[in-house]
Amino acid sequence: MATAIQKITLSSAHDIPFNKLVLSQSNVRRVKAGVSIEELAQSIARRGLIQSLHVRPVLDADGAETGIFEVPAGGRRYRALELLVKQKRLAKTAPVPCVVGDANSGILVDEVSLVENIERAPLHPLDQFRAFQAMREKGMTEEAIAAAFFVGVNIVKQRLRLASVSPVLLEIYADDGMTLEQLMAFTVSSDHARQEQVWDAIKDGWQKEPYHIRRMLTETTVRASDRRAVFVGVEAYEAAGGIVLRDLFQSDDGGWLQDPALLDRLVAEKLKTAADEIAGEGWKWVEAALSFPYGHEHGLRELAGTAVDLTDEERATREALRDEYDRLEAEYAEADELPDEIDARLGEIEQALDAFEQRPAIYDPADIPTAGVFVSLDADGSLSVDRGYVRPEDERPVAPEGDDTTETDGDTGHSATPAVQRAVVTVGGQAAEPEDDEEDGIKPLPERLVIELTAHRTLALRNALAEHPDVAMTMLLHKLVSDTFRRPAPTGCLEASVRHVFFSAQPEELKDSGTAHEIAERHGRWGDHVPADDQALWDWLTDLDPGTRLDLLAHCVSFGVNALFERPNPYGSGVSQHGLDVRLAQADRLARATGLDMVAAGWRPTVGNYLGRVTKPRILEAVREGAGERAAQLIDHLKKGDMAKEAERLLADTAWLPEPLRLIDPHDGEVIEPGAEADADEEAALPAFLSEDGDEDAEEIEDEDALTIAAE
Repeated sequence: MATAIQKITLSSAHDIPFNKLVLSQSNVRRVKAGVSIEELAQSIARRGLIQSLHVRPVLDADGAETGIFEVPAGGRRYRALELLVKQKRLAKTAPVPCVVGDANSGILVDEVSLVENIERAPLHPLDQFRAFQAMREKGMTEEAIAAAFFVGVNIVKQRLRLASVSPVLLEIYADDGMTLEQLMAFTVSSDHARQEQVWDAIKDGWQKEPYHIRRMLTETTVRASDRRAVFVGVEAYEAAGGIVLRDLFQSDDGGWLQDPALLDRLVAEKLKTAADEIAGEGWKWVEAALSFPYGHEHGLRELAGTAVDLTDEERATREALRDEYDRLEAEYAEADELPDEIDARLGEIEQALDAFEQRPAIYDPADIPTAGVFVSLDADGSLSVDRGYVRPEDERPVAPEGDDTTETDGDTGHSATPAVQRAVVTVGGQAAEPEDDEEDGIKPLPERLVIELTAHRTLALRNALAEHPDVAMTMLLHKLVSDTFRRPAPTGCLEASVRHVFFSAQPEELKDSGTAHEIAERHGRWGDHVPADDQALWDWLTDLDPGTRLDLLAHCVSFGVNALFERPNPYGSGVSQHGLDVRLAQADRLARATGLDMVAAGWRPTVGNYLGRVTKPRILEAVREGAGERAAQLIDHLKKGDMAKEAERLLADTAWLPEPLRLIDPHDGEVIEPGAEADADEEAALPAFLSEDGDEDAEEIEDEDALTIAAE
């Protein structure tokens, strides 16, 4: 016989006047959490009481009902109603929907209060997003939704932004297949196919951090902090139809510009406009480009301009700014941290003072029609205008002494004025290197990459040689002795020259390297003193002390260093294989003599200068040599692009160098650690017969015409 199932009886619901309700002392919620009482009161006023209170009759000493009901479950709602009564927005006798429990029940009031709170399931963020989305589609604005739920507008925008994520990924998130932080990272792109592609690439890997997802989704974009974007302006880019990807969940420095081609076109157009304006000043030529390579102005004569004098008003403004800066610095000298407004003001004053220092120069109107201007972008996105360079073919012929005639245009008698050439704007870097195939085995390094690496080394060797005058002397003496005893006599009286070697290929970062800045600074220091007149130059060199002459000699000789790799040509043009071998061997010898350390010179393996230009086996070999086998195993499963980026991070502080930048011992073929030969005896630099009686030799050197001509 079947057992009868006991039926459950639910408590009845009644409308009870508010003034008949009291808060139970058994209510477990004592600590404030979540929505405030004030916000809950506003919600009840807007929507009514959505959830009834649970109450029990209060009994007297004899067990009879008193007509008063205590509230063990729903205490926050009770307090919100109480606040509305105090604000006169709700009548004291207003009926309140209540579920009335049995006063004689065996279930404790404390249990009822506790279970009401702990059995409450929080709303899934995806459900909240879908609810916000439904309200938005039905006409509510983002501001109205935020006001209705007492949250910031940005919170609503963030939840609505989840609509940009692929429905496939939303379902994976709903099934706890990814975290909310990972889902939010996908919102930087609205391309569902790309989002799914990225998830498929990382879902089975170990690297699934949100920052990695954002990096993969934006790898073909341009950051808003990029100098091109700063130069054009994000507003102008968007006005031209460009799309900016923004991250509502993290600071993104302005976002990412999705259309690099459009950005480059806008940069070219704005550069062209700026170049046209500058050409209107009367210059013969204006060259505009995103950036110029190191040494682009070599061989051009730079005009000496005169700085524009400040007006009395400008001088007064400058002094007032300096006084304000000094006053603020003194006032906050003891403060651990400057207030934001003071820090901002000091920055404004520094910029204003810098503008007074960086005033444009005035050039002789007679020189402008023969000279030109370089226009490019600085690292901060500002326009860089470098005026006053004269090409050799534009130099005016020097008239004989006493000849006051002026070059005329035909028979008119008017002075000929060179025509102004319109600016030619070229924007864009070198062509992208083709993607290496992924065949197994270590392939030879690409020829262009080797040329670029040896360009780094050549520049570093020049700097190192200029800092070692004794080695420069040995090098020059070696060249002169070789020409004297191993070659036919040169033409002329005596010729010893340094030919400035330019790089046929060079990486983008070379011109901004530390060695490039050191060389340019040293060249500028010497250039400030070298006389332009030939006889004055001879007299100046003659009067220099031996140490200064050696320093100048080292600087001049350094420009002739050529440690570049280039393809040998067996048919006579260019360099032969033997010539290339001798060049690279001498470069190694020079590196050992100067103690060259390419790591100290600033070279680090990056995606752009090495890791992104070689095959995966080469990348793994580099990581294995620099960071160890374990590090190589961590990335051997990644695709090439991700592998190169991770390899850059792993090799950052390892001092690893590729083969063309390593120093090899000629005797045993082993790699020489940087500085191993830096402390070699001075006798190794010069032969014994030349190193004796050093003081007398120094005096003799000062009088040697051949050495003076070499330095010249």
